[in-house]
Amino acid sequence: MTPAFEVNFDGLVGPTHGYAGLSYGNIASFNHRAMVSNPREAALQGLIKARALMGLGLKQGILPPQERPDIKALRRLGFCGTDSQILEASAKQAPEILASMSSASSMWTANAATVSPSADSGDGKVHFTSANLNQKLHRSIEFETTTRILRSIFPSEQHFAHHEALIPCDALGDEGAANHTRLCGNYGEPGLQFFVYGRVALDSSVGSTDAVYGPKRFPARQTIEASQAIARLHQLNPENTVFAQQSAQSIDGGAFHNDVISVGNQNVFFYHETAFRDGEKVIGELKSRYERICSRPLETICVPSKEVSLEASVKSYLFNSQLVTLADGNMALIAPHECEETPSVSDYLKRLVGEARTGLRQVRYFDLRQSMRNGGGPACLRLRVVLNQNQLAATNQGALFSEEKFTLLKKWVETHYRDRLEPTDMRDPKLLNESRTALDELTKLMNLGSIYDFQR
Repeated sequence: MTPAFEVNFDGLVGPTHGYAGLSYGNIASFNHRAMVSNPREAALQGLIKARALMGLGLKQGILPPQERPDIKALRRLGFCGTDSQILEASAKQAPEILASMSSASSMWTANAATVSPSADSGDGKVHFTSANLNQKLHRSIEFETTTRILRSIFPSEQHFAHHEALIPCDALGDEGAANHTRLCGNYGEPGLQFFVYGRVALDSSVGSTDAVYGPKRFPARQTIEASQAIARLHQLNPENTVFAQQSAQSIDGGAFHNDVISVGNQNVFFYHETAFRDGEKVIGELKSRYERICSRPLETICVPSKEVSLEASVKSYLFNSQLVTLADGNMALIAPHECEETPSVSDYLKRLVGEARTGLRQVRYFDLRQSMRNGGGPACLRLRVVLNQNQLAATNQGALFSEEKFTLLKKWVETHYRDRLEPTDMRDPKLLNESRTALDELTKLMNLGSIYDFQR
């Protein structure tokens, strides 16, 4: 067996990072709308996290931000003239549209795509499907550029298979890896692919049940139809694939994606007791299938509501932490500072690590407040890609993280990013020009080629 690694490709926060409150159902995003943001601090916080994980022995990569404001999209919506005229007109006539076209939400690369490693696919390739993210306007404009980025970083047709995003419609709402978890033994061995959906779109018999038991406060974004389509595209073995429905309670409580209410890595699955509809049945199926595939038991850690409430879980983003395997084989939870500052969560994690009853041995806290205020924790900021040595060698090396790359990117951010941004600044043509200048230089630093519309 060729050794394989989990590489975390962290999203680099873009120059237009702001708080427009665009994501209904994401409580943090909605609660912090109209606040002044600090794009420079946000980008540096992400880079510091990536560097720290690299220091723990993990392999890291970087995914670049997208061009914003998206002038091409604004033209498609009827605004015309020069770039400056388009910004001015959209700000006056449709400020909500301009806010959506200016969002730096591609920083949350857990939503960029769903990825399946070669050990699980029928053709022995790593498969990528960009997420259509059609449930939110500001995210629905990402997938074309995301596909170009992924093709640039993973160019080898021998090792990688790239799929277009699913048809962007309500029935095929796809939110990417935020609703997908892979459980395995060693990363290079076949694993269990776990897809979580929020609703059934096309089966009227089940759909009527969803109408009764589905979320009432916030929308369910991922459909089972989208998850099933991705499993087919990635040529996954149906016997090694599980589909489960997220509970309406957790969605209405603000867990807009499954990665806000559960996280898994190798043989450990960490989840809140309210995570799934028919939770006991779901966990039972995961355990039985995992043991059959991996010939070892699955360690499940269920956090009860009496110890950590659903509200505290969502507020602290406990389950949007990264669960990672260290060089000694033990696991660490990479958590936001909000977990440390939430008494019930902090106390629970101290007990959990202190008991040492699972492979989870330590918790590392990070300051990601700029991202957290918009509803994205450590796990939102990374796309997990399992690669063997040959596939890693075939990856665009310019996208891989190193101490030298950290120094270059830190200088790049400090040179090009503003340290204060208000929502009204999105109409400023200087911001657009600053962003394009920065991104043009970034593509050279990362050897990405012409991935942006303004470069083509």
